[in-house]
Amino acid sequence: MAIADWHSRSNSDKKLFGFCPFWQTSTTATPSSSASSTQNLTTSSSNPHVGVPNSSRPATKTVSYVARSLLPPRRRLRLDPSNNLYFPYEPGKQTRSAVRLKNTSKSHVAFKFQTTAPKSCYMRPPGGVLAPGDSIIATVFKFVEAPENNERQPLDQKSKDKFKIMSLKVKGGIDYVPELFDEQKDQVTVERILRVVFLNAERPSPALEKLKLQLAEAEAALEARKRPPPDTGPRVVGEGLVIDEWERREKYLARQQVEAVDSV
Repeated sequence: MAIADWHSRSNSDKKLFGFCPFWQTSTTATPSSSASSTQNLTTSSSNPHVGVPNSSRPATKTVSYVARSLLPPRRRLRLDPSNNLYFPYEPGKQTRSAVRLKNTSKSHVAFKFQTTAPKSCYMRPPGGVLAPGDSIIATVFKFVEAPENNERQPLDQKSKDKFKIMSLKVKGGIDYVPELFDEQKDQVTVERILRVVFLNAERPSPALEKLKLQLAEAEAALEARKRPPPDTGPRVVGEGLVIDEWERREKYLARQQVEAVDSV
């Protein structure tokens, strides 16, 4: 009878302890928990940085730096057209295309062209420097080879030739030289890679009309740069003193006559 009472008491105590989480966690310890604590203890002793404040740990890359490195580079130029270079398809002739470049940044920007077909293509200008807000229309020349076996070239389709436009932030007043992009390779941004697209020269299209307008504007700008600066009239020297070349010559001759009479 005593043994039965002892078994019933022990069972009731186990049920009471099971309902009490404090006693369950503090008094019962499984082998897995003891093993994990021992493992943590070993890891803590082997790692010298555990328990050390964050300020004394070795410096690592911040999240913002990593995020900036994953973002695409900010473009400095706006291109029109933005993806293609349109050429009239005229086999056996040298045709022209045009692209407008505008500096949309707040600093001076140098630009440079590169092409996968340097033997049949060249750019005017091949590079330059644009002030903030300035724009220029670059003309691209390409010799269109005649198709083999009199095959017709599929029009309005992209060619294998490509043009790469690169930009570089520079200081104001600096002159453009191609070596700028070699000296600062880590600061160079690839703005766009343009594909060559042939257009039917005999069929009107919005792309062809826009190309003709850009070429005309580029030619007008080139002629304006070739003209000498306009004559602004008499040259002003000092505080409002106007010197006329003809008047100065007349005074010089009169002075020479007076000196000749005095000498006689």
